[in-house]
Amino acid sequence: MLIRNSIILVVTALFFSACESKRILPKLGKIDLEYRVVNGKKITDSIFQKIPEFRFLNEDSLFVGNKNFKNKIWIAEFFFTSCPTICPIMNLQLKKLNKETNALNKHIQFLSFTIDPENDTPSILKDYKKSYGINSENWAFLTGNEAETHALGINNFLTFAGKDDEAAGGYAHSGSFTLVDKKGIVRGVYEVTNFDLSVNKNEYKRLKQDIFDLLKYEYNTTP
Repeated sequence: MLIRNSIILVVTALFFSACESKRILPKLGKIDLEYRVVNGKKITDSIFQKIPEFRFLNEDSLFVGNKNFKNKIWIAEFFFTSCPTICPIMNLQLKKLNKETNALNKHIQFLSFTIDPENDTPSILKDYKKSYGINSENWAFLTGNEAETHALGINNFLTFAGKDDEAAGGYAHSGSFTLVDKKGIVRGVYEVTNFDLSVNKNEYKRLKQDIFDLLKYEYNTTP
């Protein structure tokens, strides 16, 4: 007999395996509880929320989705190219992180989702990427349906992104980056860029360490 109840839970505890030295990161988001009866004994399984299937145009005008980035961990942001405040700082920090993890780029995928697709066409994204001197093959700039993108950010990548006429540039969004494991489960959200346009060095350091810990756990590799 199988019964499933859905709850919303954010796992905040960090824990260490008694058998291994590898640090295990928390799993964030919604959790389904599955109840099974095996040999008369009730067993509870936790089914963690995964990033759903998505399909976007990249900066080369090609449709891409989850399957194009499978078996990699992801570092994702939600931004827009005409953002006059926080986005340039965010992308400079991501560029720094991309460079510092370059030796392991076959295991890592950077994803930049625009929250202003009406303006941010593939050609605009390509020019934006070029203007930042980003030529990494493991960094995709993506554009798609606006409402779906905002919902994807809020509900799945656990970072705020939305239209706001009173915000600079017409959109309000978090300065955070989201770390996703190769199974599509969110393992961390990091407020690297503050709303006062300063950089949170502790959050950047935490993100970088968590990337290396996740790589060690999932691929048994270190920088």
